[in-house]
Amino acid sequence: MILRVTPEAVQRFQEEWGFQAGDTVRIFVRYSGFSESGPYSFGIMKDSPRYPAVLVEIEGISFFMEQNDTWFVEEEALTIAEEREEIVFRRHASSTELD
Repeated sequence: MILRVTPEAVQRFQEEWGFQAGDTVRIFVRYSGFSESGPYSFGIMKDSPRYPAVLVEIEGISFFMEQNDTWFVEEEALTIAEEREEIVFRRHASSTELD
């Protein structure tokens, strides 16, 4: 699994959500009900890693997913981006170019 966070998303985390160097951001899978995109989606929370499967640090902020959440993106890459002033999640085949 590959995790990528765009510079624009990092800026959104800093400016709108108050994250700063030294903070850790957990990306987790949550049940969101039935929708066009399926019953699961991603959530974000400030948390400390316990059993991180993937962790990237950008501008001093650590973004991670725990081992028990990677089932949702096995064999894939996940990009966290900013689009229209919102945080968005993009799943990619791990063999494709990340945008």
